[in-house]
Amino acid sequence: MLHDARPRRPSAGNRIDLIGVPTDAGASCRGAALGPDDLRTAGLAERFASLGYVVADLGDVNVAPGLSAAAEIEALAAGASEAGYRSLETGARPVFLGGDHSISMGSVAGVARHCRDAGRPLFVLWFDAHGDFNTWATTETGNIHGMSLARLCGEPGFANDDAWFAPVDPANVMILGARALDCEEAQLIDDRGVEVVGMDAIRLIGVAAPLRRFLDRVEAVNGHLHLSLDVDAMDPSLAPGVGTTVAGGLTLEEGQMVMDLLHRSGRVGSLDLVELNPVLDSRGKSADLMLALAAQLFGELTPASRTAGVRDLTIA
Repeated sequence: MLHDARPRRPSAGNRIDLIGVPTDAGASCRGAALGPDDLRTAGLAERFASLGYVVADLGDVNVAPGLSAAAEIEALAAGASEAGYRSLETGARPVFLGGDHSISMGSVAGVARHCRDAGRPLFVLWFDAHGDFNTWATTETGNIHGMSLARLCGEPGFANDDAWFAPVDPANVMILGARALDCEEAQLIDDRGVEVVGMDAIRLIGVAAPLRRFLDRVEAVNGHLHLSLDVDAMDPSLAPGVGTTVAGGLTLEEGQMVMDLLHRSGRVGSLDLVELNPVLDSRGKSADLMLALAAQLFGELTPASRTAGVRDLTIA
């Protein structure tokens, strides 16, 4: 199936809600809690507004100080889930600003609740160097941000509360850009039927063909697509400001192609921007990259995307 080369506004409409979730409780390296404010300071809201969107910054999901790391993650998950659910119910599109990737336990759960209640299939594109599919039984580090997708896909061992949590069907998940999977984690991902498009495959066949096939599945059932964008999917030379860099990531051109295809699909209805660590960044390089990718997702043109219509028709 060939995608329509004409840009389309994504299905959630012309309103964007920014929801900060400032935490680094799920990671071993401190600093990601500063990510939401760094993205704001870099001009995320203004960048979206310049593309014609109505942008509301809803502030941060906050919890009481002094909690343990696990308790903080649980409280933030409940708050992020509720904030995302309410945003979608009003017809806006929530953009969650992390924070480490543990925030997705709440953000995606809220989106899943909305899709369940609306009777609409949810698909998740996990754009990440890691699978984040460890459990308490498989984890080699104990870092909770490496368990987010496993929890969302219903793996046991997590105290989920139906008041804020709804699961994701692992058959509707693609992990894109992976290159650092633990052995037991990789086996669990395979057992659950999660699709993985790792960097080895991307180097062989490119990023466009598998992503198009995934987007065709979303289109076929009028699905809602949530993009969970971890900046460490990109090569560390482009994004040094993350706590878990892995060499051999996506190039700028590959990242731009992913965002261009997602925008043209018109299916992305919610978004995570996670793992930006300003403490480790170099002159705002990683923040600027995240802004550029997010802006392209929302329709900002790059020189390459101006000729994407021709590319879409010539690449199988």
